[in-house]
Amino acid sequence: MPAVDIPHHKKGDFLVDYEEKVFEDVKAEPGEKALVTFHTVAFEGSIGLVNLLQATRLLRKGFETSILLYGPGVTLGVQRGFPRLGDDAFPGHQNFNNQLAKFMSEGGKVYCCRFALQALYGHGEASLIEGIRPIGPLDTLDLVLLHRKAGAFILDTWTL
Repeated sequence: MPAVDIPHHKKGDFLVDYEEKVFEDVKAEPGEKALVTFHTVAFEGSIGLVNLLQATRLLRKGFETSILLYGPGVTLGVQRGFPRLGDDAFPGHQNFNNQLAKFMSEGGKVYCCRFALQALYGHGEASLIEGIRPIGPLDTLDLVLLHRKAGAFILDTWTL
């Protein structure tokens, strides 16, 4: 059996070249829009959190950025906590709430489907994080179509 005699990695070591930037840093032209849709359940995989971070990056690149929470995606927009709302029951428990609040504080807009909120998940509008705009189920498609008409970049987030 071959012996492995290389030193263990130590805290602070680099395993990859994290400073290399291969592509130009793209910024939005004035008036460009972006929409990130979420049809994914909070805490089931990383895609919800990753694309919340992407939405914030789009906003910071100058895109007028909106988020659409629909279907199970509405679970990203509800207030959570234990034992009280806002309390961290475990590390990372408030990731979605904190990212959405940061996104909105920087000028992003968040929309949430009322149908999914009530009919599918049993929540009312008072359950939403402050600043999220509830919309009717017929508005969810029109929001996407309006962004399409405007030539927006659209990033769809799905978990199957």
